[in-house]
Amino acid sequence: MENIPGPEERREYTRFDYATPLAYKVCKKETLSKLLTGYTSNISTAGLLCNFRETVSPEDVLWLSFDRGVLSVCAELEKRVFIYQNGIIGKVVRVEAKGYDNYDVGIKFLTREEQNFVKQSLGEDEK
Repeated sequence: MENIPGPEERREYTRFDYATPLAYKVCKKETLSKLLTGYTSNISTAGLLCNFRETVSPEDVLWLSFDRGVLSVCAELEKRVFIYQNGIIGKVVRVEAKGYDNYDVGIKFLTREEQNFVKQSLGEDEK
């Protein structure tokens, strides 16, 4: 894995190149049953950059499943992020079209304390 340098780096967390297949779901009542696929591009303890064929919207909450066992950075993830049904929950913070059916998607991992975003996405907080 290679650390990705940048002259004007503003990130608080170091990102590492990490390309692997990924399965994801958009956490909305109408889309939760649809399993989609993509690839990770890089990862940090706070989030990851992915490449999807389907578009998603900023603020969408996603359930993400990928091989976390091979990364030392993922040991830190297990301690702080919200994990549900063996997947990590994240929120879309950036979407950039790279061509037809090709989107770079920046995702911020939600912490256990932020799990109410998932309930709001599914409409479960209106009880």
